[in-house]
This record gives sequence, structure tokens and C-alpha cells, in this order.
Amino acid sequence: MTAVTEPAGSAVLHDCREAFAETLLELAGSDERTVAVCNDSVGSSNLKGFQERFPDRLVNVGIAEQLMVGVGAGLANGGRIPYVCAAAPFLTGRALEQIKADVAYSRTNVKLCAMSPGFAYGALGPTHHGVEDFAWLRTLPELVLLSPADPAETREALRWAHGYDGPVYLRIGRTGVPALTPHVPFEAGRAARLRDGDDVTLIATGTTVSAALDAADELAAQGIAARVLNFSTVKPLDERAVLEAAASTGRIVTAEEANIAGGLGSAVAEFLATRRPVPMRLLGVRDEFAPTGGAGFLARHFGIDARSIARAAGELTAPGRGPAA
Repeated sequence: MTAVTEPAGSAVLHDCREAFAETLLELAGSDERTVAVCNDSVGSSNLKGFQERFPDRLVNVGIAEQLMVGVGAGLANGGRIPYVCAAAPFLTGRALEQIKADVAYSRTNVKLCAMSPGFAYGALGPTHHGVEDFAWLRTLPELVLLSPADPAETREALRWAHGYDGPVYLRIGRTGVPALTPHVPFEAGRAARLRDGDDVTLIATGTTVSAALDAADELAAQGIAARVLNFSTVKPLDERAVLEAAASTGRIVTAEEANIAGGLGSAVAEFLATRRPVPMRLLGVRDEFAPTGGAGFLARHFGIDARSIARAAGELTAPGRGPAA
């Protein structure tokens, strides 16, 4: 786990797709093996700049996600480093078999870039919500799952993925988030402690990291010291950080913009169940299709906003809810 830091938050919200697009251009400029593959999503994947600068290195297959992943695998087998870009629900839902067989099982050097995951397309309803991806993909061996918290971490995660010889899945957020993370080298499989605390641990990933930090502020006002861990890597899980948090604080709240079943919270609970069980609250999408609405509304609906995270942590730290309870 990386060292304790105290990031300076910002009221300005950022679209991580911009950081993705800038970094991809940087990588393509320095490494001619870099190519992009998309499903008629040049605009929504922020690939217009890439298309203009490297038109011969962009493959647009149209609305054919299974073909898209297969083309990416073929390019990787030919020595290229393909960035396969599509909206998260379509990349994972429509092409799951190809991700399993052509990418994970074959261990091809493909970078799967899930654009606008979670509730980013909230107003378009459940068909466009990208919340099942962790559960679907966490079961696949060989596949690294990354969910950066802000633009700086998106850049570093993308650079790390480029240098990693193997399949990687990256969530590229569209919902605005503040700048949170320090400018340190990114290492997959390592959680970052953004705030220290001994009463309860808040484990978050992606967009919920900023909510967890805001929740920690609310808890501090109540005299509760909350540790905040940024799990930008969902798989492989930083088991050491999880075990240390369980031993040190005795209570854990997980929060993710994804299904609870099979997601980050499930991974944490599965690991602790046979090693150091502690009281937990798993926050995320429950066993239901989300209603139509904006990302903020849906975060409140499913209890992954700052107030809900603070409430869940407060319940765990209430009298009679000690670490042994």
C-alpha cells in the first residue's frame, strides 16, 4: 500500500475521458505500435484527436462489439498494442465471450477501455448503465481490472497499462470528479491510503473515492476517524491493505458505482471471511435494475454518495457495534 497522503481537493470537476485522450495521443506519439479500435464511438470515446493525428492507426468496426474485441486481439497478436474503446455496458455485455476467449484465455496484450462506466449514461436507463462489469470480469483469470479515481490517476493507470505485457480492463469515467490523487507512479494491485483513521475504513474505487473522502469529513465532525483507501485496482486485490485495515480499524465500508454482487465489496468480504471477519457494510447497486435518472440521483438512490457512506460508517461505529460485534 502506498504511503499516507493528504490530497488537496478541488471544487472543479473533471471528465477523465479528456485525460485518457491526451495520454493515448502521448503514447501513440512515442510508440508506433499504439492503435485504437472502436465501435462507431469516435466521439464518445474521445478519439477524434487520435483519428486526426493517426488516421491509419484507428479501426472503426461500426456497431459490432464482438468483432471489435476480436480485431483488437488480432492486432495484439501482430505486435500492436490495441486500445479497444467502447461504452462500458456494450464492451462488456456484448463481447464478454470474446473478452474471455480472445483476450483473457489467450492472454493477448489488449487494453480494454470501458468508457463512461457506472451511471454516466444515467438518463438513458438500465440498458446503458455499466454496473455489471466488475462482477462479469472479476471471474476471468489473467485480466487486470483498473478503476482510476481522477484524471491524474487515469493518466498514470494508462501509462502503466501500456508498459504491462498482458490484458487490462480500464474504467474511463465520464462523470465529473475532483482532482484527488497525488502525482506518484501507479502500481496495479496497490491501494493508496488517502486519509488515516483508526475507527473505520472506507474502501472505494473510481467515482466513489471522492465521496468517501467527503464522508470522512462528515465523520470527523462527529468525532469518528475514518481511514480512506483508494482501490484503483479491483483485481488483483490488495489483500495486505484489506487485512491491515480489518486489523487496525475493525470495521469496513466498501463503496462502488457497480453491482454489490461480485464487485469490489464482494472481493473484500470474500477475502476477509476466512482470514479476519469484521463488521462490514457493502454499498453499491443492489439486486435491481436502476431507475432512470442522472448520476447524482442514482448515487443517492443506491447509497454511494458521501452522506450515505458516512451514515453506514456511523452505524458500524455506534455504541454496541465494536470490532468484535
